[in-house]
Amino acid sequence: MTEYAKDVLVSTDWVAEHAQDKNVKLIEVDEDILLYDTGHIAGAQKIDWQLDLWDQVEREFIPAEALSDLLGKLGVTPEDTVILYGDKSNWWASYAYWFFTYNGVKNLKLMNGGRQKWAAEGRELTTDETPAQSGAAYPGLARNEDLRAYRDEVKAHISSVKAGTGAMVDVRSPDEFSGKVTHMANYPQEGVLRGGHIPGASNIPWARAANEDGTFKTADELKALYAAEGVTEDKNVIAYCRIAERSSHSWFVLRELLGFQNVKNYDGSWTEWGNSVGVPIEKTYKEA
Repeated sequence: MTEYAKDVLVSTDWVAEHAQDKNVKLIEVDEDILLYDTGHIAGAQKIDWQLDLWDQVEREFIPAEALSDLLGKLGVTPEDTVILYGDKSNWWASYAYWFFTYNGVKNLKLMNGGRQKWAAEGRELTTDETPAQSGAAYPGLARNEDLRAYRDEVKAHISSVKAGTGAMVDVRSPDEFSGKVTHMANYPQEGVLRGGHIPGASNIPWARAANEDGTFKTADELKALYAAEGVTEDKNVIAYCRIAERSSHSWFVLRELLGFQNVKNYDGSWTEWGNSVGVPIEKTYKEA
């Protein structure tokens, strides 16, 4: 994986060989929170992105202290290598990776290709329960706000995009970007009042960064993909989608694989922006 800026990927072969190592912790994070129970890699533990990572009262993440406790319950220590994987070509595994990094968790990697590639290779999945872990709370976590964008910051960033010093990456589908629809194909309407995109945003759907087997494209291919839309390393970049799962995948590509220094994930994304008062949108879709 040396072609990438950082050593943040492991292969399915590596996981098959090292999954039972003492200081390797496998964590599965799926969009379908029931999928883990139908079969998972032996030794992997589960994170439910809705119940484990989100505050249950307000639209916000659990605080760093709660994440420390969660990691302690999973038996994760700062000395461990944490391997994240999941369905949908690692959408939600990327989301967990971004959230963990945002809070200061170290030694994180994604299994390249995720659950999709593991299953396609005919590798074993088990329904056996992973033994309960125990450990002290993960120490020293603190949020790095350089990795997260908020609505008002995004609004101010529009001027940077216009000036050519910033870039905005909308990783949703072209129909979502144009305003033809307000949700992904085959997904329910999520209650967004307006369709369209943030002014100045470039539409680079997240899936264009992945191969058919769910693995990431080469560094050269990825650089070319983003450069063609004016998204280059010298710019301050903000990525968004609908609730930040797809944009986490693109954030991972830009920051971890390509080494961009200034990339933020706007977790409010379109479900916040499309419902907000006092923010501009662009809509290119025209009714016939």
